[in-house]
Amino acid sequence: MTDANLLVEESELGGRRPKGASRLLLLGLGVAWSLFQLWATEVGTLDPMRLRAVHLAFALALAFLAYPGRRGPKERIPLLDWALALLGVAGALYVVVDYYGITQLRGGIPSGRDVAFGTLTLLVLFLAAWRVVGPALPIIASAFVLYALTGPKGLLPFTLPPWLQLHAGSQWGQLVGQLYTTAEGIWGVPLGVSATFVFLFVLFGALLEKAGAGHFFIQVAYGLLGHFRGGPAKAAVVASALTGVVSGSSVSNVVTTGTFTIPLMKRVGYPPEKAGAVEVASSSNGQLMPPVMGAAAFIMAEFLGIPYSQLILIALVPALLAYATLFITVHLEALRLGLKGVPRSELPPLAPVLRSGAHYLLPLAYLIYALVGLRLTPERAALNTLFLMVLLILLQELWRAWRGGAGLGFGLARGVRLLVEGLEAGARGMVGIALATASAGVIVGIVTMTGIGFGLTDIVERLSGGNLVLVLILAQLTGLLLGMGLPTTANYIVMASLVVPVVLTLAEKAGYPVPPVAAHMFVFYFGIMADSTPPVALAAYAASAIAKSDFWKTAVQGFVYELRTALLAYMFFFNPKLLLLGVESPLEGVWIVLTALLGMTAFSASLVGFLHKRTNLLERALLMGAALTLVVPGLPTDLAGLGLLAFTYLLQRVRK
Repeated sequence: MTDANLLVEESELGGRRPKGASRLLLLGLGVAWSLFQLWATEVGTLDPMRLRAVHLAFALALAFLAYPGRRGPKERIPLLDWALALLGVAGALYVVVDYYGITQLRGGIPSGRDVAFGTLTLLVLFLAAWRVVGPALPIIASAFVLYALTGPKGLLPFTLPPWLQLHAGSQWGQLVGQLYTTAEGIWGVPLGVSATFVFLFVLFGALLEKAGAGHFFIQVAYGLLGHFRGGPAKAAVVASALTGVVSGSSVSNVVTTGTFTIPLMKRVGYPPEKAGAVEVASSSNGQLMPPVMGAAAFIMAEFLGIPYSQLILIALVPALLAYATLFITVHLEALRLGLKGVPRSELPPLAPVLRSGAHYLLPLAYLIYALVGLRLTPERAALNTLFLMVLLILLQELWRAWRGGAGLGFGLARGVRLLVEGLEAGARGMVGIALATASAGVIVGIVTMTGIGFGLTDIVERLSGGNLVLVLILAQLTGLLLGMGLPTTANYIVMASLVVPVVLTLAEKAGYPVPPVAAHMFVFYFGIMADSTPPVALAAYAASAIAKSDFWKTAVQGFVYELRTALLAYMFFFNPKLLLLGVESPLEGVWIVLTALLGMTAFSASLVGFLHKRTNLLERALLMGAALTLVVPGLPTDLAGLGLLAFTYLLQRVRK
């Protein structure tokens, strides 16, 4: 197994590989979790709190059984991990068993037994999150727990500075009651979204990948673009965009597409660090691509109270702009390096590839139609698509077996095996998301309970002097710093709970009210940059392992390529029409998209150092000026930015 594949297995699927009964148990747990989620969605009668508790129980069990500790054995499951798994399951399922007593008999006042089980669940949850998603999230959540206990009436009776001590403090039983026996903590909205929308879409991506769609997307991109200048890099961008349609994971996207694209990029002349960096940037942006965006997008729709079908339309233009600009960036890089493409004779013929895998587009087409055309709920649309995927996999394997002369029984057995593997892979891929959303729910519950957001608004206002640009820069830096330790989903939840209200409040004070979705998308974009932000850039680790390049050089170059995503976030914040909000005519929409694309092209050309030819320092400055001018909406700034871009291009044409 390559280092990159090992990274995916350890970070997203669990690195433990036991044999015998333990392996069968892990397989059974994964399949049972997926089947439970399908049943719960189809029946739709399970109380939300009970559904979330069972969801977390499965995640906690797999966290300790499938994920070894830092120095834990990978070939067997030690007794301690069995004990932790059982304790986690007991703590989560207590809510299911005594649901009536918790919600009805005791009237919201936790008993001593409730507090004991709640304490146990919090401790085991933080241990599981530490093991699966890293130490940053449980440390931050623990800091919020300590803050809630601090105050004159709290368990920790000392007080903080007046601008931060916004509550009287809580006793331990009161805090556990809030976080464990209500839907305002562990069992809150983030975990609820994980237990409904997210699981089904992750399972859909896992089944589509098992069916062979990932390889099909890569082959299509190769056949279509490989012969152009720098073709493998362009194929990487398109393949990652297509893979991102069904996968919210940048690391698995890197491994799926990068295993093929990175060696070819190196072959045509890309330096190893740049080859890896192209894959990092294109795979990280996969989480932006509708209809199956990252888990954070489903939580965003719930926070905003809008249908997910509306959110994917809002997110579509920025996602296309992000990939279009990356495509232009790799083209400019190929021109600067003087690269060629791959001979057509060495590329897969496009027509046979399309014939062999066109059926993979059917479930995607149906999903989009169900969400946007039929306006089904995300759960119903995903569930119907999953049933279609089951049928597609079985028919595909029966057809292949019949054509190969292996017999229909062989095809049916292979189809069932692929389904079982997909059910297990979908469940394994959900462990980190479930733990991240449950842990982040603790933070959200404490923010709601203590009112810390009001104090944060005052702090940011003092630091920024009320200047909106400085407020956004502070929000950006916060998102990038959190991204060094938090996965994208947890990063977004923390930012949405703490930072978005601050940004919206201060934007209104500055006389520039913005739609809430623009602020949420702003922090979402910077959360996505977590996987390409050193020093904890998992996508860069995977890419550098494939490219056999220096991690730091790969990560820094990938971050540079990703800066265009940061510029795009500022663009749609200051011009929400890029989110298709308030566009009055098709002509206006075309103008907005065109100016944004040209502004991002100028930005990329400045970073790469090439437009018509290699740029000097003055030309780079002019290009950056054009890009920043085009961030600000309005005809005068648009014309000024376009003028700077045109002037720079003409300057290069006349320069020797």
